Amino acid sequence: MVTCYLKYVIDPYKATEFEEYAKMWIRLVNKLGGSHQEYFLPHEGANNIAYALFTFPSLAAYEEYRVNMGLDAECQAAYKYAEETKCIISYERSFMRPVFE
Repeated sequence: MVTCYLKYVIDPYKATEFEEYAKMWIRLVNKLGGSHQEYFLPHEGANNIAYALFTFPSLAAYEEYRVNMGLDAECQAAYKYAEETKCIISYERSFMRPVFE
């Protein structure tokens, strides 16, 4: 199991647009074989930082997801929406694995 951890720097004046983008991806990650643990938007503190977590059974499954999202029209529309609204300034992506007792 691998979890993708995303840290976004967003335009705080376009938080509504970013939230719309986030809602698109929750469904798309689930559609393409992942398990989305939701987006986390600014509430208190920094107004320009957002997070997302989603899990795949393996890194290979995530890589397959990346290939499939490049072919999926809805994924391409979500990318285009972010590009047109400029709601995302930058992001970092890391992969983590859970520790169980």
